[in-house]
Amino acid sequence: MLGGRSRLNPEVGPELTEPETLRSEDGALQVRLEAVAGRLRIAGREATAYGYNGGVPGPTLRLRPGDRLQIQLVNRLDAPTNLHVHGLHVSPEGNGDNVFITVAPGESFDYDYRLPEDHPPGVFWYHPHHHGTVADQLFGGLYGAIVVEDVDALPVARERVLVVSDISLDAAGRLRQPSTMERMMGREGELVLLNGQVRPILTARPGERERWRVVNACTSRYVRLRLDGQQLDLLGIDSGRHAQPRRVEEIVLAAGNRADLLVTTAAGTGTLQALGVDRGGMGGMMGGSVSGDVGPLATLEVAGAEAAAPGPVPQQRLRDLRGVEVAERRRLTFDMGMGGGMGGGMGPGGMSFTIDGREFDPHRVDQAVLVGAVEEWVIANTSPMAHPMHLHVWPMQIVAEGGRLLDDVRWQDVVNIPAGGEVTVRVAFDDFSGRTVYHCHILDHEDNGMMGIVEAGRQ
Repeated sequence: MLGGRSRLNPEVGPELTEPETLRSEDGALQVRLEAVAGRLRIAGREATAYGYNGGVPGPTLRLRPGDRLQIQLVNRLDAPTNLHVHGLHVSPEGNGDNVFITVAPGESFDYDYRLPEDHPPGVFWYHPHHHGTVADQLFGGLYGAIVVEDVDALPVARERVLVVSDISLDAAGRLRQPSTMERMMGREGELVLLNGQVRPILTARPGERERWRVVNACTSRYVRLRLDGQQLDLLGIDSGRHAQPRRVEEIVLAAGNRADLLVTTAAGTGTLQALGVDRGGMGGMMGGSVSGDVGPLATLEVAGAEAAAPGPVPQQRLRDLRGVEVAERRRLTFDMGMGGGMGGGMGPGGMSFTIDGREFDPHRVDQAVLVGAVEEWVIANTSPMAHPMHLHVWPMQIVAEGGRLLDDVRWQDVVNIPAGGEVTVRVAFDDFSGRTVYHCHILDHEDNGMMGIVEAGRQ
């Protein structure tokens, strides 16, 4: 998949590069992000695509709990856009993480986010969220990472930010538009990138511990990551953390998920593989399935003198909502089928994409909640495809999968709902009032109606 079917002839095997890093100082970070369309460098070649500040990915923003982040978003595109800070626990109102804002071509908007003092550390990201154009703009190159630092740094030799994305380009490097079937199933690009590169090379010494912050910025693709011959320990998915790092052989990231990984290196050459994940198909409606191995994503070359053993990773204290009184229980059902849902919309190929039988309506509140309340949501999926459900502003604690209670504490802001399955989560609607959204993070599905509005109010 890495260039195998791509019409563009990519440069393969360069040394890994990372996006520009912008760090907060004295509790504040001010950033100007220009969303541009034009000639950019992708996979070592000139391409006509989108990018923030001329790069794919855009700059990495590094913050600390309690910081103030101010972003001036300048729209140099020929379509409306806006900005979503995915996973950050910040206000959805006004100039905050407000997805109802429209920034017209040639205009700008000043976002202003204030992270709580107890904001969880982890890897987050930013991307457009103007309804109807999200899939096109992210697929074209508009995304970047956000890191919220630990209060006490972990003992590692180095950190790497690794953004996985995909794109389809023709031989001249121009964006290829998805077919109707690709939009129905969720487009997957012909070229899979790591930090905008194809199969880059990473180098390290034996015995080093690295921290890899991995973002799945693909529009629809799930990835199953393996790094055979090296020790992988998972700190957590999204903003969630385990009490102690967990040894893993592989991790699965749905579209929008992130992983915080520790890699302890051993001498030799290892390949970071992105293997396929079957996320379902159209079932009996029109056949087909969606899965497939990507193949090598990067090469890790480990050589040289053995490094000193790293220090221990401190244990994490975890919040657990399972013993908390629940104010409300709700059931949400994700579905897709032929014909428009309630609301009269019609997606690609005559397909409807609904939650509780309704397509997105920006003027309708689907779930009204109270600030400070803890709720339990059962999220069901009656369709033949998996749907990764993302809730803005408030992370979710997964308490059951397929009716089976979990025996660990697991926090995520993107939760995969398998085809024909259901997942139970608990949400603490802490701190903020206002309207925001929950939706499928297969962004073609979101753009075509699989999204709802939640409004948090005060008594």
